[in-house]
Amino acid sequence: GFLGGCSVTESIRIVLVDDHALMREGIRTILSLQPDLDVVGQAGSGEEALTVVARERPDVVCMDVEMPGMGGLEATRALVGDPSISAKVLVLTTFEREDYLLAALSAGASGFLLKNSRPEQLADGIRTIAGGDSLLSPEVTRAVIQRAVAAEATPAGRAGAISTLDAAGDTAVAS
Repeated sequence: GFLGGCSVTESIRIVLVDDHALMREGIRTILSLQPDLDVVGQAGSGEEALTVVARERPDVVCMDVEMPGMGGLEATRALVGDPSISAKVLVLTTFEREDYLLAALSAGASGFLLKNSRPEQLADGIRTIAGGDSLLSPEVTRAVIQRAVAAEATPAGRAGAISTLDAAGDTAVAS
């Protein structure tokens, strides 16, 4: 919108959740270079994430999967299931595992990226999620597609491939 003749754009508010402080700080530093992205909070565990997200009201939560105590998938399920919270969850993980992808989507995550993604992929992924679309890392998308194609070769596999793609839902692929 316009305010006093100046163009005003809302920045996307982000909470970073990872049990490694160095990873959180690195991501925060990368995102601080983007004028439309604003890290408003950080948490080192799933439990802490619930408190920080409730307090800061971010648009997007970047969530690690494996953390001591409440893990990222459980925290995602809790956040997405809370009607008072409108934040979208982007799962960030080191692990290129299809089971994590499907579990994250089942928990309600809007996106899934690997931590080895390029900085611009992460920034664009956050924008995609904040805009209401879904996103999957290209590496994991490729694995899901290869499994679906391989399964298509057998009648029994066809049903599993279709349910895998249905579980993945509507997705955009980060390039």
